[in-house]
Amino acid sequence: MSTICRHRVASIAALAGMSIAAQTPDQLDLPPEWFEAPKTASQLGIGSFAQSPYLDDRDLPGVEQRLPDDPVVIHPYKSIGKYGGTARITIWDNWQFFNTEHAVTISADMRNVLPNLAESFEVSEDGRVTTIWLRAGIKWSDGEPLTADDFMFRFNHVWLDPEMSPIVYRLVQGCEFVKVDELTFKYVFPEPNPLFINYFAQLGSAFADPEHFFKDYHPAFRDKAELDALVEAEGFVTWMSLYGSLRDWGNEDAVKVPTLRAYRVTQRTPTKMRLERNPYYFKIDPAGQQLPYIDAIDAIILLENSQMITFQAATGQLDFAAFTLKTQDIPLLKLGEVKGVNRVNIWRRLHISDVALQANYNHDDPKYRNLVWGQGERRFMRALSHAIDRDQMNKAIYFGRGIPSQVTAHPSSRWYRDEWANAHIRYDPDYARALLDELGLRDVDGDGLREYPDGAQLTITFEYLDFETPKTITMELVRDYWREVGVDVRLKSVERSLQSERAQANKMQMTLWHADKVTDILFPVVPDWFYPHRAGWELSMWNHWARYYQTDGELGEEPPPVIRELQYWGDELRRATTEERRTEAATKLLQAQADNLWTIGTVGQAPHPVVTSTRLKNVPPTGIWGWDNRWTLAYHPSTWYFDEDSASASMAGGGD
Repeated sequence: MSTICRHRVASIAALAGMSIAAQTPDQLDLPPEWFEAPKTASQLGIGSFAQSPYLDDRDLPGVEQRLPDDPVVIHPYKSIGKYGGTARITIWDNWQFFNTEHAVTISADMRNVLPNLAESFEVSEDGRVTTIWLRAGIKWSDGEPLTADDFMFRFNHVWLDPEMSPIVYRLVQGCEFVKVDELTFKYVFPEPNPLFINYFAQLGSAFADPEHFFKDYHPAFRDKAELDALVEAEGFVTWMSLYGSLRDWGNEDAVKVPTLRAYRVTQRTPTKMRLERNPYYFKIDPAGQQLPYIDAIDAIILLENSQMITFQAATGQLDFAAFTLKTQDIPLLKLGEVKGVNRVNIWRRLHISDVALQANYNHDDPKYRNLVWGQGERRFMRALSHAIDRDQMNKAIYFGRGIPSQVTAHPSSRWYRDEWANAHIRYDPDYARALLDELGLRDVDGDGLREYPDGAQLTITFEYLDFETPKTITMELVRDYWREVGVDVRLKSVERSLQSERAQANKMQMTLWHADKVTDILFPVVPDWFYPHRAGWELSMWNHWARYYQTDGELGEEPPPVIRELQYWGDELRRATTEERRTEAATKLLQAQADNLWTIGTVGQAPHPVVTSTRLKNVPPTGIWGWDNRWTLAYHPSTWYFDEDSASASMAGGGD
């Protein structure tokens, strides 16, 4: 057997032998400081500060003048780092290595909201008013102060601007922004909205734009003729598209845009981006050193070829890679670890189900719709669920290290229950066949596939976007499992634009997505899997019912009573001002999903490779990877650093 084959077999065997117990954040080996509000320099008695030599001789104010009045102290994972180095990364659809900075942030256990740019926050007893107090002295990367005006600008001149937002951003519909002083502001809602602060923590960068910069690109502050000329000169059609491109670092002028992140853009081309440390970054380490430790980032922008990231990570060409990597990549990536060129950390994906199967209960075909909905009859969905061999799927795709589960709350949630995760996941094809028989679905022509009761062919077209989790290999197994009980499923992989078009036009019979938004941060405010409240490109279960809900009956289709009740409890979950009432609403929604299988779960909490170079330090070897916690947000990438000596030692000791 070749050396490569031996290493691959050993990697698979090692993975298969690891524990598959569910891993919640409080079981991880993380600093206790990451679970609570960060301390400040004055609270820890830190009176002197230092900066990276990278900033010397740059004609900047002293580090004390660039830091806020009382800097935020971040504890590294293991050790105080050292300055220097340029990180090599790829960018593919997000920039999780250098996360955004929010007014409030998410604790490492994904259960609490913590102060960040804000010194503190408060939600009124009636849930209608969220008040934010910013820390004094925080500055944008160009040295201009962060104030309430930056949040007010985003609110009034983006979300409420009729050109930029023809439909008011749903998170602030009916809301009033109240500026109290330069550092204090309120969001005032007509109805209780006590969990609005969760949006602030998870979507935080969406809430503020540097007014001093962007007012030059907004017609409310600049002569229209001048702005139109600028837009044309920059090659855009509207000021809105130019504004959006600048804000999202989408063109070469991104170097001009101030940021609050640890890194600012200094060069931008269609294929590459160079970032350097933000000299005004507001955080320090316990030794008083201004963060981040790493001085610069060289990023290659990959628009399509995610396989290139896997290759580069496996061969030691990157300092950090995780976003597009898959569980199946782990043996290949481990070969690089054996060679001493990288380190493969195994985190767990946050998704309670890597692939969540969605039937369209609002489909235009009445025969199909009656089958999947059946006036509330759930036998068809239960039959499909019991026909799936999740244990085999787990071994084939995840080396036995995933967790078979229905779609429910994440194990970190205070509302998680084992019985909800395990509802109808028993592999029992005979039981599935019996349920299908009861529905009058029988093989009339003897080809092994069932027909409708009237003899018409039963064929389900399953369209899906193959992205982020192992969707194609999962669906190939699901197709085979369902054909074994006589259900004919035709798979059709589609591009993102077609997925969006067909899902929102209600054309799909069945589709899928990965089931995130299941933690205590997002489940209470975006419970996509549990009741129809929005129509999205990744959702295709109940668009007509969601539009009816969103428009108070003006559009869409009135849902049946059971769905209307779920919408009531969804509203209660979001608006409840007591924990008792919130728990009652969460229980109603989660129990209804377990009973009815609105969507069918497969395997979740899967092992996810987070690959680093041997020189990169302070990256936790275990963690939770997903959208709810913004990937690396709670693990403080600003404290990661390079140790070239240990990297050289690792390379010298690496095997072949």
